[in-house]
Amino acid sequence: MATSVAAKPKHLHFSLPPLPYAEDALVPVISAETLKLHHGKHHKKYVDTMNQLLEKEQLQASSLEEVVRQAKGKLFNNAAQAWNHDFYWHSLSPKRRRPAGALLHRLEKDFGSYDGFAGKFAAAANGRFGSGWAWLVDKDGKLEVTTTSNADTPMAHGVRCLLTVDVWEHAYYVDYRNERERYVKATLEKLLNWEFAESNLG
Repeated sequence: MATSVAAKPKHLHFSLPPLPYAEDALVPVISAETLKLHHGKHHKKYVDTMNQLLEKEQLQASSLEEVVRQAKGKLFNNAAQAWNHDFYWHSLSPKRRRPAGALLHRLEKDFGSYDGFAGKFAAAANGRFGSGWAWLVDKDGKLEVTTTSNADTPMAHGVRCLLTVDVWEHAYYVDYRNERERYVKATLEKLLNWEFAESNLG
Protein backbone atom coordinates (compact mmCIF):
# COMPACT_ATOMS: atom_id res chain seq x y z
CA MET A 1 0.00 0.00 0.00
CA ALA A 2 1.24 3.52 -0.77
CA THR A 3 0.84 4.81 2.78
CA SER A 4 0.14 8.48 3.37
CA VAL A 5 2.47 8.51 6.37
CA ALA A 6 5.67 10.18 5.15
CA ALA A 7 9.10 10.27 6.79
CA LYS A 8 10.95 13.56 7.18
CA PRO A 9 14.64 13.82 6.26
CA LYS A 10 17.37 13.34 8.88
CA HIS A 11 15.05 12.43 11.76
CA LEU A 12 12.54 9.64 11.26
CA HIS A 13 9.20 11.14 12.22
CA PHE A 14 5.67 10.33 11.10
CA SER A 15 2.43 12.28 11.04
CA LEU A 16 -1.07 11.03 11.67
CA PRO A 17 -2.59 10.58 8.20
CA PRO A 18 -6.07 12.09 7.75
CA LEU A 19 -9.10 9.90 7.29
CA PRO A 20 -9.88 9.30 3.60
CA TYR A 21 -13.47 10.53 4.22
CA ALA A 22 -15.40 12.71 6.67
CA GLU A 23 -15.90 11.49 10.24
CA ASP A 24 -19.63 11.01 9.60
CA ALA A 25 -19.20 9.30 6.20
CA LEU A 26 -19.66 5.75 7.53
CA VAL A 27 -22.90 6.43 9.43
CA PRO A 28 -25.01 4.44 10.33
CA VAL A 29 -22.61 1.48 10.37
CA ILE A 30 -19.85 3.36 12.23
CA SER A 31 -20.67 6.60 14.02
CA ALA A 32 -18.80 9.89 13.84
CA GLU A 33 -18.16 9.53 17.58
CA THR A 34 -16.39 6.21 17.02
CA LEU A 35 -14.25 7.62 14.20
CA LYS A 36 -13.35 10.68 16.24
CA LEU A 37 -12.19 8.52 19.15
CA HIS A 38 -10.68 5.70 17.10
CA HIS A 39 -8.75 7.89 14.67
CA GLY A 40 -8.19 11.03 16.73
CA LYS A 41 -7.27 9.29 19.99
CA HIS A 42 -6.26 5.63 19.49
CA HIS A 43 -4.56 5.91 16.09
CA LYS A 44 -2.93 9.21 17.05
CA LYS A 45 -1.56 7.70 20.28
CA TYR A 46 0.12 4.89 18.32
CA VAL A 47 1.75 7.40 15.98
CA ASP A 48 2.86 9.68 18.81
CA THR A 49 4.31 6.81 20.86
CA MET A 50 6.08 5.43 17.80
CA ASN A 51 7.71 8.82 17.20
CA GLN A 52 8.87 9.02 20.82
CA LEU A 53 10.42 5.56 20.56
CA LEU A 54 12.07 6.36 17.23
CA GLU A 55 13.95 9.21 18.92
CA LYS A 56 15.71 6.57 21.04
CA GLU A 57 16.09 3.79 18.46
CA GLN A 58 18.11 4.30 15.30
CA LEU A 59 16.63 2.33 12.43
CA GLN A 60 17.81 2.29 8.83
CA ALA A 61 14.31 2.86 7.48
CA SER A 62 12.68 5.35 5.16
CA SER A 63 9.04 4.26 5.39
CA LEU A 64 6.55 3.06 7.97
CA GLU A 65 6.55 -0.39 6.35
CA GLU A 66 10.31 -0.66 6.86
CA VAL A 67 9.98 0.41 10.50
CA VAL A 68 7.36 -2.29 11.09
CA ARG A 69 9.49 -4.97 9.48
CA GLN A 70 12.58 -4.05 11.50
CA ALA A 71 11.07 -3.12 14.86
CA LYS A 72 10.60 -5.30 17.92
CA GLY A 73 8.77 -5.01 21.22
CA LYS A 74 7.02 -1.76 22.05
CA LEU A 75 8.20 -0.02 18.88
CA PHE A 76 6.80 -2.83 16.75
CA ASN A 77 3.47 -2.71 18.58
CA ASN A 78 3.01 1.00 18.00
CA ALA A 79 4.42 1.12 14.46
CA ALA A 80 2.36 -1.88 13.37
CA GLN A 81 -0.78 -0.39 14.89
CA ALA A 82 -0.09 2.89 13.09
CA TRP A 83 0.17 0.98 9.80
CA ASN A 84 -2.77 -1.32 10.53
CA HIS A 85 -5.07 1.57 11.30
CA ASP A 86 -4.20 3.53 8.16
CA PHE A 87 -4.79 0.35 6.16
CA TYR A 88 -8.11 -0.19 7.97
CA TRP A 89 -9.41 3.29 7.17
CA HIS A 90 -8.70 2.66 3.49
CA SER A 91 -10.32 -0.78 3.70
CA LEU A 92 -13.62 0.98 4.39
CA SER A 93 -15.65 3.19 2.08
CA PRO A 94 -19.01 4.97 2.26
CA LYS A 95 -19.61 3.82 -1.34
CA ARG A 96 -21.38 0.49 -1.14
CA ARG A 97 -19.99 -1.79 -3.83
CA ARG A 98 -19.36 -5.46 -4.47
CA PRO A 99 -16.13 -6.87 -5.88
CA ALA A 100 -15.94 -7.15 -9.66
CA GLY A 101 -13.65 -8.20 -12.47
CA ALA A 102 -10.41 -9.99 -11.68
CA LEU A 103 -10.89 -9.71 -7.93
CA LEU A 104 -14.34 -11.29 -8.03
CA HIS A 105 -12.92 -14.08 -10.17
CA ARG A 106 -10.19 -14.68 -7.60
CA LEU A 107 -12.71 -14.72 -4.73
CA GLU A 108 -14.89 -17.23 -6.57
CA LYS A 109 -11.88 -19.36 -7.42
CA ASP A 110 -10.42 -19.46 -3.91
CA PHE A 111 -13.60 -19.36 -1.78
CA GLY A 112 -16.19 -20.89 -4.12
CA SER A 113 -18.23 -17.67 -4.22
CA TYR A 114 -18.38 -14.19 -2.75
CA ASP A 115 -20.71 -15.51 -0.07
CA GLY A 116 -18.17 -18.22 0.67
CA PHE A 117 -15.56 -15.53 1.30
CA ALA A 118 -17.95 -13.43 3.41
CA GLY A 119 -18.88 -16.40 5.59
CA LYS A 120 -15.26 -17.36 6.17
CA PHE A 121 -14.23 -13.77 6.88
CA ALA A 122 -17.05 -13.23 9.38
CA ALA A 123 -16.24 -16.49 11.16
CA ALA A 124 -12.57 -15.52 11.40
CA ALA A 125 -13.28 -11.99 12.63
CA ASN A 126 -15.80 -13.13 15.22
CA GLY A 127 -13.65 -16.07 16.28
CA ARG A 128 -10.51 -14.03 16.99
CA PHE A 129 -10.27 -14.18 20.78
CA GLY A 130 -9.42 -10.85 22.35
CA SER A 131 -8.00 -7.96 20.36
CA GLY A 132 -6.77 -8.23 16.81
CA TRP A 133 -7.49 -8.01 13.10
CA ALA A 134 -9.17 -10.03 10.35
CA TRP A 135 -7.51 -9.89 6.93
CA LEU A 136 -8.05 -10.80 3.31
CA VAL A 137 -4.56 -11.53 1.96
CA ASP A 138 -2.89 -12.76 -1.20
CA LYS A 139 -0.43 -15.43 -0.09
CA ASP A 140 1.61 -17.33 -2.65
CA GLY A 141 -0.89 -16.46 -5.38
CA LYS A 142 -3.96 -17.57 -3.42
CA LEU A 143 -6.50 -15.44 -1.59
CA GLU A 144 -6.84 -16.39 2.06
CA VAL A 145 -8.61 -15.15 5.17
CA THR A 146 -6.46 -14.89 8.26
CA THR A 147 -6.38 -13.14 11.62
CA THR A 148 -3.66 -11.62 13.75
CA SER A 149 -3.63 -10.82 17.44
CA ASN A 150 -3.02 -7.42 18.98
CA ALA A 151 -0.69 -5.38 16.71
CA ASP A 152 0.57 -8.16 14.47
CA THR A 153 0.08 -7.76 10.73
CA PRO A 154 0.64 -10.08 7.74
CA MET A 155 2.61 -7.27 6.10
CA ALA A 156 5.37 -7.72 8.68
CA HIS A 157 5.75 -11.31 7.49
CA GLY A 158 5.93 -10.50 3.78
CA VAL A 159 2.29 -11.31 3.00
CA ARG A 160 0.32 -8.99 0.68
CA CYS A 161 -2.71 -7.50 2.46
CA LEU A 162 -5.87 -6.63 0.50
CA LEU A 163 -8.37 -5.64 3.21
CA THR A 164 -8.66 -5.63 6.98
CA VAL A 165 -11.30 -5.21 9.67
CA ASP A 166 -10.29 -4.08 13.14
CA VAL A 167 -11.78 -6.27 15.88
CA TRP A 168 -10.31 -4.47 18.88
CA GLU A 169 -13.19 -3.40 21.12
CA HIS A 170 -12.47 0.29 20.57
CA ALA A 171 -13.44 -0.23 16.91
CA TYR A 172 -17.06 -1.02 17.74
CA TYR A 173 -17.90 -0.67 21.44
CA VAL A 174 -19.48 2.82 21.21
CA ASP A 175 -21.88 1.68 18.49
CA TYR A 176 -22.38 -2.03 19.22
CA ARG A 177 -21.27 -2.50 22.84
CA ASN A 178 -20.03 -6.09 23.09
CA GLU A 179 -21.82 -7.31 19.93
CA ARG A 180 -18.86 -7.77 17.65
CA GLU A 181 -20.91 -10.00 15.35
CA ARG A 182 -23.27 -7.13 14.42
CA TYR A 183 -20.35 -4.79 13.70
CA VAL A 184 -18.60 -7.38 11.53
CA LYS A 185 -21.80 -8.21 9.62
CA ALA A 186 -22.62 -4.56 8.91
CA THR A 187 -19.05 -3.76 7.89
CA LEU A 188 -18.88 -6.73 5.53
CA GLU A 189 -22.22 -5.93 3.94
CA LYS A 190 -21.90 -2.17 3.60
CA LEU A 191 -18.40 -0.75 4.02
CA LEU A 192 -15.66 -2.88 2.47
CA ASN A 193 -13.64 -0.91 -0.08
CA TRP A 194 -13.26 -3.34 -2.98
CA GLU A 195 -11.51 -0.76 -5.17
CA PHE A 196 -8.78 -0.53 -2.54
CA ALA A 197 -8.55 -4.32 -2.35
CA GLU A 198 -8.19 -4.55 -6.10
CA SER A 199 -5.46 -1.91 -6.11
CA ASN A 200 -3.53 -4.01 -3.58
CA LEU A 201 -3.56 -7.06 -5.82
CA GLY A 202 -0.73 -5.44 -7.75
